[in-house]
Amino acid sequence: MRISPASLISTSSTSSLEIRPSILSISAFSFYHLMSDPHWPSFWPNVPDDDRPALREILAELIGRGTLLGSSGAGRDHFLLARDHYQEHLKDYLAPLGMELIIDDDFFILQARPRPEACHLLAQFTKDETLLLLVLWRVWDDHRTNEASSAVILTVDDLWTRFRNTFDKIDPPEKTHLDSLLARLKRHRLIRTHKPEGALQLGETLIEILPSLPRVIPFDSLESCLARAALYQPADEA
Repeated sequence: MRISPASLISTSSTSSLEIRPSILSISAFSFYHLMSDPHWPSFWPNVPDDDRPALREILAELIGRGTLLGSSGAGRDHFLLARDHYQEHLKDYLAPLGMELIIDDDFFILQARPRPEACHLLAQFTKDETLLLLVLWRVWDDHRTNEASSAVILTVDDLWTRFRNTFDKIDPPEKTHLDSLLARLKRHRLIRTHKPEGALQLGETLIEILPSLPRVIPFDSLESCLARAALYQPADEA
């Protein structure tokens, strides 16, 4: 399945999902050369030397992962720096790539979101990852409908159960495989996980679904999500 910016959904394929934006392959040399050149981009000469390393890291996160998490540590400092001083600079930088800057003060998130008519950056997901994303979107929608201001958190065991309920004709991934699927989604800053103190089993691990996930897969309605999920269900035997 391809998440295209215009309709955000394309039915040309049901074997994988593509999300925009995510990974843009820029060599370390090329990225450093561009960002260290005081004549490029045009705003760079106006950025104080002390802010330049942080601004480079902010741009690297937005282009490389699509999202910067500012909940703690250096991420919080970067979020505040970008929000308070460099919003317009970042917007100007992202515009030629077909992306817009989203600032989420509730969750301390910066996100580079695609503009429907312009973005061509793709990250392809496997079928298993696509199924998991659909389940997570459903969990997000169910929760936020009733508790709009709270974080969306569930355990790995809960997610496994929700998978079985959503795709009753598809065997859910083994929990060891589920761990690797979640790791990929974490790299794209769509979720984050936490293992509670004293937890011994993978199933006890907590998953927080970040608002960056529904922004890159923004179904118009629950029905749209269910219709997409139905495409992955095996056909009934005659």
